[in-house]
Amino acid sequence: MARPTLTQLARDRVVCFDGAMGTSLQRRGLTADDFEGREGCNEVLVRTRPQVVAEVHASFLEAGAQVVETDSFGGLPSVLAEYGLEGEAYDLARRAAEVAREAADGFATAAEPRLVAGSMGGGTKLPTLGHIGFRELAAGYTTLARGLLAGGADLLLVETAQDPLAVKAALTGAAEAMRREGREVEIAVSFTVETTGTLLVGSEIGAAWAIVEPFPVAMVGMNCATGPAEMSPHLRTLCAEADRLVSCFPNAGLPENVDGEAVYPLGPEALATALAHFVADLGVQVVGGCCGTTPDHIRAIAAAVAGLTPAPRTPAYAPAAASLYTAQPLATEPPPALVGERLNANGSRAFRELLQGERWEEMVALAREQARSGAHLLDVCVAYVGRDERRDMGELVRRLNTAATLPLVLDSTDEGVLEEALALCSGRPVINSVNLEEGEARARRIMGLARRFGAALVCLTIDEAGMAKEAERKLAVAERLHALALEEGLRPQDLIFDPLTFTLASGDPEFRGAGRETLEGLRRIKERLPGVYTLLGVSNCSFGLVPAARQVVNSVFLHEAVAAGLDLAIVHAGKILPVARIPEAARAAALDLVHGRSDPRWPEGDPLRYLLEAFEAGQRPDAAAQQQARAHLPVGERLTRRIVDGDGVGLEADLEEALRHHPPLEIINTFLLDGMKEVGRLFGAGEMQLPFVLASAEVMKQAVRYLEPHMERAEGAHRGTLVLATVRGDVHDIGKNLVDIILTNNGYRVINLGIKQPVERILEAAAEHGADAIGLSGLLVKSTQVMKEDLEVMNERGIRLPVLLGGAALTRRFVEEVLDPLYGGRALYGRDAFEGLRLMDRIVAGELEAAGEPGADPSPEAAPEAEAEAPAPPPRRTVRPAPAIA
Repeated sequence: MARPTLTQLARDRVVCFDGAMGTSLQRRGLTADDFEGREGCNEVLVRTRPQVVAEVHASFLEAGAQVVETDSFGGLPSVLAEYGLEGEAYDLARRAAEVAREAADGFATAAEPRLVAGSMGGGTKLPTLGHIGFRELAAGYTTLARGLLAGGADLLLVETAQDPLAVKAALTGAAEAMRREGREVEIAVSFTVETTGTLLVGSEIGAAWAIVEPFPVAMVGMNCATGPAEMSPHLRTLCAEADRLVSCFPNAGLPENVDGEAVYPLGPEALATALAHFVADLGVQVVGGCCGTTPDHIRAIAAAVAGLTPAPRTPAYAPAAASLYTAQPLATEPPPALVGERLNANGSRAFRELLQGERWEEMVALAREQARSGAHLLDVCVAYVGRDERRDMGELVRRLNTAATLPLVLDSTDEGVLEEALALCSGRPVINSVNLEEGEARARRIMGLARRFGAALVCLTIDEAGMAKEAERKLAVAERLHALALEEGLRPQDLIFDPLTFTLASGDPEFRGAGRETLEGLRRIKERLPGVYTLLGVSNCSFGLVPAARQVVNSVFLHEAVAAGLDLAIVHAGKILPVARIPEAARAAALDLVHGRSDPRWPEGDPLRYLLEAFEAGQRPDAAAQQQARAHLPVGERLTRRIVDGDGVGLEADLEEALRHHPPLEIINTFLLDGMKEVGRLFGAGEMQLPFVLASAEVMKQAVRYLEPHMERAEGAHRGTLVLATVRGDVHDIGKNLVDIILTNNGYRVINLGIKQPVERILEAAAEHGADAIGLSGLLVKSTQVMKEDLEVMNERGIRLPVLLGGAALTRRFVEEVLDPLYGGRALYGRDAFEGLRLMDRIVAGELEAAGEPGADPSPEAAPEAEAEAPAPPPRRTVRPAPAIA
């Protein structure tokens, strides 16, 4: 009888897996002899007591499980080596699959097929922490998977995954096993998120998904460590982003220590109710149990989900690179994503000197500095004459893997170096790069590396004839690389095309139109190759100019490239200027240089001549020029311009002058916030890059810190307590910190948790401090969805505290028409810190207890924005089934 795949089985039902193998075995009175003296090695029981293992399978199948997992969770050779059984890994895995297969077949009918999932645990050694090498671990998974396939497993399940690098090793090993056995099955991955809100090695669930997304997994989900309540926010992320089946196998609650034993407190009905909610409301399609779950739990779960239809899902995933810790979308809003270029031995003298001295920790510090400066990814190139590139890449990547929070762009022309680095990267890196200079065979090998390790790939428009200079040829080479990559199993969203940047400063007539051709090449690639990304090494355009002139040309070229469709830019983030800050003549000359135009206003009509002469004469678009331009403005306008310019030199003197004429709150609410509004406008228009937004934000923080002691503070006992946080995934905190200052100075106790806070931490703090209200802040559009998810989690847990919501992406309409109605308590919109104060006053006075009562202060200054549109709630549609592994 032919059996369906898991994906096929899930098309017309919610699929129910079994419960805890370990818990069930512990209750069967096994002796040391049953374990051959290897107590704790459950895997050996398929040889010594196969009938007991079969009884466990039968108990779950009788209870309603449609899929049972093999007794092979600890079947890796590296785990079995702890019992002296490493040489028996294949045989034990095969026997485990045979025992499960026989049990499943005994319950299977044509109408009710029963499947066997080959269990592959994460092992006891974490490659991210250097406990085991990637290749050794992948080979171990090949052995384990081969045995499971030979014994009749219908799918392979990588479960209790705590280290993304181990997951990649498992997927690599499983693919090799299927190749050797000549049998393909679906593969699934189930992550374990600790009570800390991350995997054991620190990965957020969004990063974990970004890392496995390029692989052909049929199902992704969560199991172990916690009960369903703690899993809820992470499941929401998977259901919102994953275009695969989503599974949930919780423990029977968080274990409690009772007389020295772990007791799981969640009973069958409570667990079944929670999982039925995940199915009906989140769209989870596969359920089951982990530690502490018995046949009674599975019976209740199977009954609870029978006949349920999973909520339709509309996965919305932005293709991303990832570090070990977080995901970074390849497309930012506004663009471009900035790739830091300072870890490059060919382009940075300072880095080259660190490399020559093997000062590894200083190189790591340089990576962190780029992150603070606004880079989104880090280019890493250690190729330097006379040095061992493979060794150097390994030494640096091994450190950056755990020390850097940004994804890595692995920059090398050596396939061996790339493979070495890929085997050390826990996240999803970018390979830089592939081209056709040496023909298709080498290109295919590098594309194969990208596919095997799940990496994104930079494609240079270079072929056997050399670098493509004209737009038409750039497109032709890009199309050829695109077709080749798809043949090798990559997808358009895995590809990042670099149409090449040539210097515009040589005066060589051959390159006079090089900027124009590159920009046109960008446009054509984006038009003709939908779904791909684009990248440029921006600073190449100005090679040969003095530093000040380079800054101007680089900045203008970057601005024009973004308009042409650029997604990512390799650039020194600190050496780019907002185009609005560049003097008009210099900006116009740089524009003409980029577009290859002449104009009578330049010497001999040549913009390059103008730039050479102007900057040799000392013209500088720097802070000194900004200070001179501000000098004669009224103090309020000077402060506003300081925020826009990100210039804190002399700030305190201006603030002292302002305090002689204005109260501190007026300075903040008028002059300083006006500056931040202009920064927001420039950023949104693409005229200011992220590093300069961060610089402006830092000046704002300095100003507020200086003004805070001058504010009148309410005396007496605390009037109430607010737990305040920027939501998960958002790093913006200026508005939140202003709320803290204003409320604190008006007698409230504010527990400011900081940025990127998961809902669990927020609720823990609210309980710990007896909060009267919770405040959630966020600048990003996606943060509005996180706020919605956080409110839904609060509903699940019976939280009814008032929640104040604020941030640039929110509108009053969205809060009052979408968020407040879905929340069981009150969700209240605070346009600014002062409205937040008024709302807290009403909360502690008991005026905002009734759900549905308008929460906004009726005063004119709190009126809603007339033209603001609420972000639409996400549409919902059925999730696409995942393909089987190819």
